[in-house]
Amino acid sequence: MRKLYEKLMYRWETRLTTLDNNRVVRPLEWGIEWTRNWPQVNGNYPGVRDLETAEVLRYFQEVNAAIVHDSDRFFGYERPPDFELEERLPQLFSTNERQRKQEMKLERAAQSGKLEPAQFLRFTSPVRTPHPENDRVNARWFPAKDRLGNPSRKAVIVLPQWNADAFSHNSLCEVMNRYGVSALRLSKPYHDIRRPAELKRSDYAVSANIARTIDACRQAVIDIRCCLDWLQFQGCKQFGILGTSLGSCYAFIASAHDSRLQVNAFNHASTYFGDVVWTGQSTRHIRAALESVLTREQLRSVWAAISPPSYAEKFKQMDAVTRKKVLVMYAKYDLTFLPEFSRQVVEMFENSAIDYKSIAMPCGHYTLGETPYKYMAGWNLGHFIYRAFKSLDEGTFWREKAASACASRIPTVPNP
Repeated sequence: MRKLYEKLMYRWETRLTTLDNNRVVRPLEWGIEWTRNWPQVNGNYPGVRDLETAEVLRYFQEVNAAIVHDSDRFFGYERPPDFELEERLPQLFSTNERQRKQEMKLERAAQSGKLEPAQFLRFTSPVRTPHPENDRVNARWFPAKDRLGNPSRKAVIVLPQWNADAFSHNSLCEVMNRYGVSALRLSKPYHDIRRPAELKRSDYAVSANIARTIDACRQAVIDIRCCLDWLQFQGCKQFGILGTSLGSCYAFIASAHDSRLQVNAFNHASTYFGDVVWTGQSTRHIRAALESVLTREQLRSVWAAISPPSYAEKFKQMDAVTRKKVLVMYAKYDLTFLPEFSRQVVEMFENSAIDYKSIAMPCGHYTLGETPYKYMAGWNLGHFIYRAFKSLDEGTFWREKAASACASRIPTVPNP
């Protein structure tokens, strides 16, 4: 029965990953001009036409090593001055023709007045790109109230998967609200409303352009940290992050660089960025552009700066500052993030003192979004976040109680 289930699951997963026919094989581009504004380069970058492939490869390997060594500067930022809440009707921003019916349904609901406006946090990203629409950050706001009816002081930032439409993970945000946790669903760089007009998919976030892919990760991590600043302005005191697939990569790197992120749910977690692109079923079109020039090991090295293992030690150090709660959820029959990579993430946490939990789902990467697995995943993610915040509350309560008891035992010295 196990072999039959495995065979059926792989067949289902393969069918789902091959439904989209708008994946484009673009040629390898080093994108060396994208490095000009990185702190480790500071405008001093060579012209790619003047270099042989081996020299460009060495340049990127050296830049990646410099970024990992000094990552606080790479993911550092100046707080945006233009936070604002915008109210508008939500749009789908479909990524394939199969969503056209859903898009038309939303359009009819909007025309008939049945579609409710939603609130969106907007601000200018500290990382600038050649695409103005991408540089205007967008995050849908799902505020919650606590048991007393006051605005919740707990908030989680939600990052959906690569190529997600604007409605993906909204239901997870509503689940968070039921647990009394506010949610801010972030549109990642080059996704939904931030997607440049020439694209049908969010191709610029992960592509055969080496430097642009790194820059997209840098922008995402910095945008996450800016969202934390805004949440603090709203009175939130405890913070979490929930990332799926590409979102889990961004979430891990953000948490490794920001002590405010105590609750961490990594859904479809994996290790090296290059390994995932090289072996994943849904990134075959990217590998097709890369493998004539780069090996798997070389790709791993030029994308080291956006790979979670590069910051594993930093994550542990951040955990020592503020105790983190971690969930690693992965799929046993995943053809996009191979299970062996996810198990390596679990081993990484197992070999540390970090408070973590792992869940292996009986499905694949894409089938996790199908019935019944999406309900199982939603329950696991929501319950973990609820319990993690509750644990933080209890820890705060007992620390305050202990401090109060100690203070009461300290003898007072009368004034002379």
